[in-house]
Amino acid sequence: MEPFDGGASNPWHVFAHWMAEAEQSEPNDPNAAALATATPDGTPSVRMVLVKGVNERGVRFFTNEDSQKGTELLLNPRAALVLHWKSLRRQVRFQGDVSLLSREETDEYFHSRGRRSQIAAAVSLQSRPLASREQMEREAAELAGRLGDAPVPLPERWSGFLLVPRVIELWADGPDRMHDRVQFRRSGEGWLGQRLYP
Repeated sequence: MEPFDGGASNPWHVFAHWMAEAEQSEPNDPNAAALATATPDGTPSVRMVLVKGVNERGVRFFTNEDSQKGTELLLNPRAALVLHWKSLRRQVRFQGDVSLLSREETDEYFHSRGRRSQIAAAVSLQSRPLASREQMEREAAELAGRLGDAPVPLPERWSGFLLVPRVIELWADGPDRMHDRVQFRRSGEGWLGQRLYP
């Protein structure tokens, strides 16, 4: 199947269609993505994150600013991110600049999560050493007890990030390694697409 019909001038249209299909075909977390960051001297690192919203502004995800990825993004606000859907044999790559979301947008998402997830995020000193799982469970239970039925406060260093892509690349599996690969580069308010050898 030619995967780019009807959306060749706008990669967001293709992405939305592919994501909708992935939500039906992927057994777990169709929004899981590999996020690559780097220190200011160029040392890279990569990990899986859950994408929590994609539109023509960019790609949203959330983390603690003091985590490794948060620290690296604040010092070097550029990233690359890829979603790979094994069930569909497709992937989408994003490269661009990263900025912090507003506290209002972050707070709205934080409080849309389950209460236990909120508490876990509130007690986690993400990426720092932890003596044992029991310590984290104890801290979560203590916070839950202190709060009672009160809302979980948004942790001060827990933030949303927006990757604003300069490049979006769409890849779809084809027979005999004749894959479809189209790269879009931002051009003013629009996008310029170029088919690439796979």
